[in-house]
Parts: sequence; structure tokens; C-alpha cells
Amino acid sequence: MTSATSATSQVTSAEGARERAREDSEAAFSAAFEAAVAADERIEPRDWMPDAYRSSLVRQIAQHAHSEIIGMQPEANWITRAPSLRRKAILMAKVQDEAGHGLYLYGAAETLGTGRDELLDKLHSGRQKYSSIFNYPTLTWADVGAIGWLVDGAAITNQVPLCRCSYGPYARAMVRICKEESFHQRQGYELLLVLSRGTEAQHAMAQDAVDRWWWPSLMMFGPPDDESAHSAQSMAWKIKRHSNDELRQRFVDICVPQAEALGLTLPDPDLRWNEDRGHYDFGEIDWSEFRAVLKGNGPCNEQRITQRRRAHEEGAWVREAAAAYAAKHQHAPRSDRKEAVTS
Repeated sequence: MTSATSATSQVTSAEGARERAREDSEAAFSAAFEAAVAADERIEPRDWMPDAYRSSLVRQIAQHAHSEIIGMQPEANWITRAPSLRRKAILMAKVQDEAGHGLYLYGAAETLGTGRDELLDKLHSGRQKYSSIFNYPTLTWADVGAIGWLVDGAAITNQVPLCRCSYGPYARAMVRICKEESFHQRQGYELLLVLSRGTEAQHAMAQDAVDRWWWPSLMMFGPPDDESAHSAQSMAWKIKRHSNDELRQRFVDICVPQAEALGLTLPDPDLRWNEDRGHYDFGEIDWSEFRAVLKGNGPCNEQRITQRRRAHEEGAWVREAAAAYAAKHQHAPRSDRKEAVTS
């Protein structure tokens, strides 16, 4: 064997050893990750995690964050037209909460190595989605109540289990978000209760809002389990704890007695109690509508994303000013920074 051949053989052998060592290390990290998930331990940002787990979390958290930000629009549209100062203050507080939820969630995504600028760029360009529910119009004041009761109620049903998500930053963000969403749901329910017990016109307005928002609210839980591309893996990783259909059924079971207490009728002739199942049966959802809205063909898709882009562009000067201020004081002595904050 020549010296050149021997050297090449040694290099190849060394590369093979490094590759085997890398694979062994990867296998050990993977085993530790799977064991932590199985034991219901939290995965934290500095822990090793599979690339697919990281990508799945970024996709879900980003969609959640985008939904909170886009979701400010339908109700903010009614702040100037609220029927009383009390209602105006409640609605303003709710819209502010939704902005905060978006910030919590973008922050959780950043712990996974994805900046919010990148996520917003994907939202504005249509490469990432938000909940289909926010592509429907708010036609009357009663819609604010229907969104609070049904949309936020569906969100709570979906999000409370996320407080036990396997990824720590997401789970901790959800604890506070769910507390605030609970307030939003009660606000909507109380608003509908007042309307349903008011004049005939007010009752009719409340019923009309429920008629329009019921089916889109059921679609919020996502497609049926046999059509959901991500649900099974997310449950295996304990990002999600329940399937889409399980959560949808839970929501229906909660809403039926609440609707009876409100004196309002849910727009489903097939809705009835099934003694054998111990659940309410309900009618078939129009999934063709769901898919059309997701593709951008809903009543307000273009309006929502156009408004989001415009708000982002008009807020550029605020971001630039904040960045300039941070850069100016980043290397200042601690005493100077304290004085700058208090002045």
C-alpha cells in the first residue's frame, strides 16, 4: 500500500468514526427527549429537540400569534360605536389583551430561534395562516357578544390543554392567556344575555349573530381528525393533548345548555342529546367553506391582511425609534440608563 493510499484510508476511517460518534450522540439526545416527553417533563429552549418538533411548534405558535393580532380587527371596528362608555372600556381592554397575547406568543416563538420579523413577513406574504374565524365580518353590535361567547369560548376549549404543552415557554404563556380569554368569554356571554332579554329587535339581533357565528366557531378546531395533517404527531409529542374532534365535541356539549340559559337557539336542526354516547349529536360541518376561507376566499380575507400590512408599515417609525433608543443606551453606564428611564 502506498503512503498516499494509507493516508486516504486513515482520513476515511477518521471521518467514519466522527460520523458514528455524531449518530450515537444524536441517538442519545433523541432518547433523552422522548423520555422527557413520556414523563410529562417540560422541554426548554436550551434542551435538545428534533428539528421536526421545533418546526411544528413554530408553525403552531406562529398561527396562534397571528390569529391574536388579526383577531383585534373585527372587534376594534366597534370600539367607536359601542353603545355606552362601559361597553367601550370593556371592548378596548379586550382588544388590548389580544395584542398582548400576540406578543407573548411571538416571544415564545423567538425562544425557538425564529424572530418575529420573519414570522410577520410570512404572515404578510401569505406563507403562514391565521384562524379562519377572523375572516368573517362583524355586522352588528351583537357580533361582539357572539365572538366573546362562541369564538373565545372555542379558544378556551382549545387552549386550556395547551397549558400542559410539552414545550415550557408556550405552556407558560398559555396560563395567562387562558385567564384573560376566560374574561373575554364571560363578557361576550353577558352582552348576549342583556340583548336576548331586551326588546324584540335586540333579541333578534342576538339570535342573528349566533346563527352566523356558530358554524365558523366549530370550524376553529380544525379539520376532522382523519384529515388533519399535524394532529397525530402533535399529540404524540404532547404539544396537543386532545384531537380536533374531541375538542369540538367538548365545545358543543358546553354550549348547548349555555344557549338554553341565554334563550337563544343554536342553528342546527340535527342537534340533540345522545344518551348512548353521553354527548350531543350535531350536524355535518360544511368543510368546503372552511377550505375556501383558508385559501383566501372568505368574506374578509383581503380586508384583514391589507389592514395588517398597512398597520405594520405605518408603525415602522415606532420600531425604528425604539431600536435607535435601545442602541443609544445599550452601552451606557448603569447610572445613565437609570436616569434616562426615569427622566
